[in-house]
Formats: sequence, C-alpha cells, structure tokens
Amino acid sequence: MCDTCGCNQPPDAVTYRKPGGHDLPHRHGDLEHTHPHEHPHDHAHPHDHDHPHDHEHPHVHPHDHDHGGGRRLNVEQDILRRNDLTAERNRGWFEGRGVLALNLVSSPGSGKTSLLERTIRDLKAEMPLTVIEGDQQTLNDAERIAAAGAPVLQINTGFGCHLDAEMIRRALTELEVPPHGVLLIENVGNLVCPALFDLGEHAKVVIISVTEGDDKPQKYPAMFAAAQLCVINKTDLLPHVDFDVEACKDAARRVNPALAFVELSATRGEGLEGWYGWLRERRARAAR
Repeated sequence: MCDTCGCNQPPDAVTYRKPGGHDLPHRHGDLEHTHPHEHPHDHAHPHDHDHPHDHEHPHVHPHDHDHGGGRRLNVEQDILRRNDLTAERNRGWFEGRGVLALNLVSSPGSGKTSLLERTIRDLKAEMPLTVIEGDQQTLNDAERIAAAGAPVLQINTGFGCHLDAEMIRRALTELEVPPHGVLLIENVGNLVCPALFDLGEHAKVVIISVTEGDDKPQKYPAMFAAAQLCVINKTDLLPHVDFDVEACKDAARRVNPALAFVELSATRGEGLEGWYGWLRERRARAAR
C-alpha cells in the first residue's frame, strides 16, 4: 500500500467480493507481501509458470536508524519497486493471452461507472468485457456492472486510496478473463496515488467531467502525464457550467503532448464512437 498518503495497511484488510456472493477468503500464501519478513517458498501461484517467483519483500531494516525523510523515502521506493515487479508479471499474463487491460482513473463522480455501463451494453456482443471494480467500501458499482452484463470482481481497499499490482494479480485468480478480451479496471476515485502504481495495464485512461473545472491537468499533472487517453465526460452539461474544453486540453498537452482526447456524454450517448473506436484499435493492437 501507499506510505506517502498514509493509507498503508495490512493486505488482509483488502476484500475481494462478487455481486450476489460472499467475500472471497483471504489467501495469505498467495498475497506474498502479507508477511514482509518471511520468505515462503510457495511456487503454486496461479499464472506463475510464466514468471519467475520473486523473493524481494519491501521492509524496513531494523538497523536503519534514520527516522527522517531518508528512511521514509527508502520504504516508499521499496513499495514501488515491489509493485513494479508484480506489474510486470501481470503485463506478461495479459500479453500472453492477447488481453487488453485498461486502468480507468478519475476523481469521484466523474462518471467512470456510467461510462462502463454504457460500454458494456453497447459492446458486449462484439468483444468479451471483464471488469475489476476498486472502491474503499460497498458493492454498489460492481452490482451496476453485473446488471449491465459483464463479469465483475469488487476490490474493497478499506482505507486504501488506490489499487496496486498485487490486488490485480489476486483478482486474476478469481476472474475468468477470456483470451483477446478487454479487462477494464475501475480504480479508486483519486487523481494522486493511482498515477504512481503500475498495474501492468496497457494504458491509463483518465476521465474528467466538465463539472470539475478545466484546471484539472494543472492540479494533477502526474496523472495526466501517465495517461494515454483523456475522456472529457458530461459534455451535455457544457451550456450550464464554466468549462473551457480547449483550455483543458492545452493544459494537459503541456504535461503530456502525446495525450489523446475523447469528448462524450455517457448518459446521453453522445460522442461514444470516439471512445469505442479508440477501444477497438487498442484491442486489435493487444491481440497482435
């Protein structure tokens, strides 16, 4: 978990749930970083036949007496290094099966779930779509996704403000993701920490709504720098809010000149072909 933002907690505080079912059991042997000072030689992890088992565990060395910024920085670097190693395993799993994995990130209320619902209803006959939902609590969004017609797993992070690569790896042991399908990961609503954590995805898609203000790229430049696509949602409300679309795009391009944009209204269904076209092109690329 993230030491920078204070959401660090034991991995067994994270729950994995399916709509209509019970919480999935915690699997301490599977979540390798549950006991950071132990090195269990368990090689029976799902999907590990494609990836070497890694024994590098993030921890604070007891002889480290630096109680200032240096020690904290070392812990954060260990956490991110560990996350990146697991992300590479996830990436290999996706690439080996031709699966397109997308990490959808936004502030709360931007319309991520509404966009997913619409996408599932419109495209589920064309391509296999599977969803991982990230929230601190509740099954609300997962139930909406299930009602739209896609297999879904809910990850409740407790106090955690983002998903990490280990959570996704565990989720992949519980979800059937078809070869050449699309995995849509709806991250916890937050434009800060999800920018730091690679999940093994092919692309980050940052979603903003016109009700949030056109200065989002200036406030959260790291997220826009990490994204490959920016979806500007709720464009049907433009006549009623103070939002300059071109100013927003210009600000985002200053931190990421390669960033692509799609403008749409998920609730009205306006502009969705731009999003669907991007999705089809990226899926075809992943399949190759």
